[in-house]
Amino acid sequence: METNRAGGSTSSGRAAPTTVFRYKQSHPLNAIFEPKSIAVIGATEKPGSVGRTVLWNLISNPFGGTVFPVNAKRSSVLGIKAYPNLAALPQPVDLAVIVTPAPTVPGIISECVATGVKGAIIISAGFKEIGPEGARMEQQILEEARRGKLRIIGPNCLGVMSPLTGLNATFAGAMARPGNVGFISQSGALCTAVLDWSLSENVGFSSFISLGSMVDVGWGDLIDYLGSDPQTSSIIIYLETIGNARSFLSAARAVARTKPIIILKAGRTQEASKAASSHTGALTGSYEVFDAACRRSGVLTVKHIDELFSMAEVLAKQPRPKGPHLTILTNAGGPGVLATDALMDSGGALAELSPQTVAALDQVLPPQWSHNNPVDILGDADPERYAKALEIAAQDPNSDGLLVILTPQAMTDPTLTAEQLKRYANTTHKPILASWMGGAEVASGTAILNRASISTFPYPDTAAQAFNSMWRYTFNLRSIYETPQPFLEQSENRQAAASKIIETALQANRTLLTETESKQLLAAYGIPTVETRVASSEAEAVQCAEAIGYPVVLKLYSETITHKTDVGGVQLNLKDAAAVRTAYRVIETSVQEKAGTGHFQGVTVQPMISLDGYELILGSTLDPQFGPVLLFGSGGQLVEVYRDRALALPPLTTTLARRMMERTHILTALQGTRGRAPVDLTELEQLLVHFSYLVGEQPRIKEIDINPLLASPDRLLALDARIILHGPEVKTSDLPKLAIRPYPQRYVQPWTLKNGTPITIRPIRPEDEPLMVKFHETLSERSVYFRWLHVLQLSQRIAHDRLIGICFIDYDREMALVGDHYNPETQRHEIIGVGRLITAREANEAEFALLITDQFQRQGLATELLRRLIEFAHNEKIQRLTGDILVENTGMQAVCKKLGFHVYYSPEDQLMKAEMEL
Repeated sequence: METNRAGGSTSSGRAAPTTVFRYKQSHPLNAIFEPKSIAVIGATEKPGSVGRTVLWNLISNPFGGTVFPVNAKRSSVLGIKAYPNLAALPQPVDLAVIVTPAPTVPGIISECVATGVKGAIIISAGFKEIGPEGARMEQQILEEARRGKLRIIGPNCLGVMSPLTGLNATFAGAMARPGNVGFISQSGALCTAVLDWSLSENVGFSSFISLGSMVDVGWGDLIDYLGSDPQTSSIIIYLETIGNARSFLSAARAVARTKPIIILKAGRTQEASKAASSHTGALTGSYEVFDAACRRSGVLTVKHIDELFSMAEVLAKQPRPKGPHLTILTNAGGPGVLATDALMDSGGALAELSPQTVAALDQVLPPQWSHNNPVDILGDADPERYAKALEIAAQDPNSDGLLVILTPQAMTDPTLTAEQLKRYANTTHKPILASWMGGAEVASGTAILNRASISTFPYPDTAAQAFNSMWRYTFNLRSIYETPQPFLEQSENRQAAASKIIETALQANRTLLTETESKQLLAAYGIPTVETRVASSEAEAVQCAEAIGYPVVLKLYSETITHKTDVGGVQLNLKDAAAVRTAYRVIETSVQEKAGTGHFQGVTVQPMISLDGYELILGSTLDPQFGPVLLFGSGGQLVEVYRDRALALPPLTTTLARRMMERTHILTALQGTRGRAPVDLTELEQLLVHFSYLVGEQPRIKEIDINPLLASPDRLLALDARIILHGPEVKTSDLPKLAIRPYPQRYVQPWTLKNGTPITIRPIRPEDEPLMVKFHETLSERSVYFRWLHVLQLSQRIAHDRLIGICFIDYDREMALVGDHYNPETQRHEIIGVGRLITAREANEAEFALLITDQFQRQGLATELLRRLIEFAHNEKIQRLTGDILVENTGMQAVCKKLGFHVYYSPEDQLMKAEMEL
């Protein structure tokens, strides 16, 4: 883990603390994956039983520890002394593997807690999969485990293997090979199938985990654990249900930046239940939401089992492409065409050969070569021709990656060609994939390439699809951490104004907002709406129309009906008073006939807007696993026919909003086509961000549609809106939460420096990266030295990859507070100080770091930032805060003592330690 040191100056003029964050060597899950002693509860000698198989696997694959059989009816099992219960063991154990019947398990877990066991694997089945009684037993298990610090994998699982240490706590028939891939599966049956396949294909694992029902340890725990494991280079997952979505996404976002995470999810074709009242609900399927969530966290999703391993292999072996442009090198035209089709079908592109590349290839290839991409080097190509063509093609700046295809022909030597190409595996800085087509004749060449870290595929179209997955993975990661445009601040009263509208409706026992209320709610968040007036009679309708100006539109005003067109509730292009009166009567009569008198409360009157732009839809609905989900795409009456839409999880930044727009076909039109002026996409990005804040800050909203949202070169305008609320019977604590923790607005507070300068102390945002660059430009060498214990060049400190870790934080696992000063001279915001709190989730503690710009030192800001970090830690139920301080930094030591830290000298680290129990 990269060290995180903090410096700067405190109010005394001394340097602020130097803080180091490390992963703790003692992880709670170590008891499961690195146990020194294991008890097998339910061990038996019955042939073919789970209890016998688990015990045999543990003793026949030495892991460096002791195994104790636990069986109340036997004195020994497989020749090993057995004990009646955990209390009778001669020593405490780290791990209990439980294979007894389900009804006995809650009591055994209670015994584990009483005897100090830290980890348990419940292999037993018969829990929630059998119904309510099983679910109740799971709840009992969890309650017992929470009394101690016991972590549990299972129930209803195959178990856990750590092939690198020899641990095999499963009832599988064989031990997995050691390797660097972490494999997690929710299906024990799939585990056994993958294990069998891996043995035949010589695939190895750092961990092989059957997760089961996830009563305790879930996806987030295991992704975090494998992410910190230096022996794991990539993580592959077979997933059926998410469990704790926020934990899953938080861990995935933290790990995916450094280690590929590839997921195969079952049930892609099952759509979530559709809400008839919402277009958005009808357009979002559960797998689409899952895919959007993975995209947001940098996870790669695949659709076939073999892709799990092939993508883990290729991402581990080869550099990631910078773009979608592939150069195909082949000795046969047909396979090159197949690869091209697969590339283009999945969104990739052929690299255009530069004139320099064509000229260089002309020097080494026969005149009949294709002179285009795919580069057909002809069927008589020898190893030297392959090598020279690859070397030239790899240097083309238009190419992001290379695919080399070989078909065995009379003049072809697959083995020698592979020998020639292997030296380019790590020299081109671009991914090289290979497809050596054939069987035994190409086997040795394929083996040579694989050993050289060039991934091979039996078919060229499969290789092209793998390249597409690679560049999409790269593009997605880059997009997530691309610096957004500065966010246009909204009114501080937006939440209060919106909440008042919602509360008024709920007090009237309504969960459907009227059109007027819906538009008022949108307006509170800066979303432009069309002028709308309410009329409860023909005369009022005429008055409203004349005040607005003809032509106008009349729409049903109802507190109960969501789709106005279904009951004849819309009349368009009314040009005079007579038309308005007639339209009023038509709407009233139609609604009364189709829905009943009680559903008509009048009409709304709006100006007739010329639809000279594009009709879009912007909405949000609930996913049962991920909570609120955003939808954007082509709108209008045929929205569910065209189904041109993209999904994303809130909250959005302007960058994420643009990426969402780019996944729709309508964007091409919005950018301007056939001589039409483009829509202001920057303004549209901001509107999407505002909308995501509305969804995130108003959890009472169950569903919301803006359809249509009119987008033209001149304006953006919400013409119609429909909002459905959670009823008052849903407690505030039970309202769905965002899967990604939103910006913590509660920690935005004004403060005043000692010299009277007003500032705002607030959580950092991705948009702050340019301000952080300016902040680093203000630091003296002394401050930099105290921050990193050596002089670190400005170019290093402001590198985008470095600032990602500071600005793009996950508020669910860390906090960074900045001092935001508005400079009246420059009329710009400036960051003048940063305080960070980085949590060690497995230990429920955190370390702090502070850095203050030189100009604003000795103004009390370091003290105030640390005080607010302590407040945040209290609120997050963090139990312990620590920090490392330079010995000469007596000022920061004094600040820590003043705020309640215990400060002492550590001879081992030659630093002062600051610790606080919360």
